Amino acid sequence: MTPAIELIHLSRSFGTSMAVDDVSIEVARGEIFALVGPDGAGKTTLIRLICGALEASSGSARVDGVDVVAEPARVQAAIGYMPQRFSLYPDLSTIENLRFYGAIFGVSKSDFVQRSARLLDEFALAPFVARRTEDLSGGMRQKLALACALIHSPATILLDEPTAGVDPVSRRAFWRILYGINHEGTTVFVSTPYMDEAERAGRVAFITRGSIVSCGTPDELKKTLVGDVVEIVCDRRAEARRALRGEAFVRSVEVFGDTLHALVPSAAEAIPAIERHLAAAGIGATLREIPPSLEDTFVARLAT
Repeated sequence: MTPAIELIHLSRSFGTSMAVDDVSIEVARGEIFALVGPDGAGKTTLIRLICGALEASSGSARVDGVDVVAEPARVQAAIGYMPQRFSLYPDLSTIENLRFYGAIFGVSKSDFVQRSARLLDEFALAPFVARRTEDLSGGMRQKLALACALIHSPATILLDEPTAGVDPVSRRAFWRILYGINHEGTTVFVSTPYMDEAERAGRVAFITRGSIVSCGTPDELKKTLVGDVVEIVCDRRAEARRALRGEAFVRSVEVFGDTLHALVPSAAEAIPAIERHLAAAGIGATLREIPPSLEDTFVARLAT
């Protein structure tokens, strides 16, 4: 079966800066594929290359077997694209924005009535059809942007950090919608800075400095982590982190919420050494070995 997205040695440079560097990826039809990386890693550039908004410096990109460079208009008519920057018209109402995007994609009036009613209902936007977009909450604006990207029933959607700046409750609601869309057969290609969102994808690619450094299912990626992860709970996290950095028994130590995660060669050997080291610095802490998270794996990959 033809992949939903196929990238072959895709690169894009801006002057002497390589924003996307020799990326090769296949995304299967009906897959949720997450692209994860820090700011400036190349996520937005890669998505814009896939949807034909940017021209590649070298390599090729195909969407449902269609060459993006040779037939960009055909690709753009077949996909849904939700850019990182808010792209709706703030002075138009919810239904007016939907109607505008329906017209852009040539959706007939009868199809628009049916599709818009379904999207408004599924996304809980029906009570706000007459409200101006600028007066919607951040979560509702993101749901409306997704509805506009889906109004022409695309087989593949490209979402560039769709939940950035959205509260946790709205993020979970947004992902429930994505699961529903995907369950109906839509391929979802999403970039995100949030590791908990990446855990929801079927496969994940880590990107840094324009290059893909790892790709696989979340479980496969976590199994590539060499060493053990020790969780450190203490009140003086910044001091504890400074005290442990550079020590031979700790490969890396990073802040994870209100705890520290230390990557060590062996938890059994490192935990007593860490306890002694922190006690000598006058820092009390509770330590335990924990299973590695996707974020632990990503941080370790960035450090190599």
